Amino acid sequence: MSEPQLSIRSAKAKELAHALARRTGMPMSKLVERALERYDNELRQQSARAPIDVLSDLMAEGRHAVPAGTTSAHDDFYDENGLPR
Repeated sequence: MSEPQLSIRSAKAKELAHALARRTGMPMSKLVERALERYDNELRQQSARAPIDVLSDLMAEGRHAVPAGTTSAHDDFYDENGLPR
């Protein structure tokens, strides 16, 4: 009995699989299995983390998109007495 077939219609996935197969000498089917296993393990580890750790990582990722020197003081919205302008 033959193995079930998996068909993925993605040029990028095909290119990556072929390149990795050439570099490693492994069959593409084994490479796909390994990649999916690693991704599954990664997701399991993430779900086992405390919510505050996940939130902290998300905040750190968000900070990368903020230009250097940016503050959250919002001083331009208030006058010298702290009242809204």
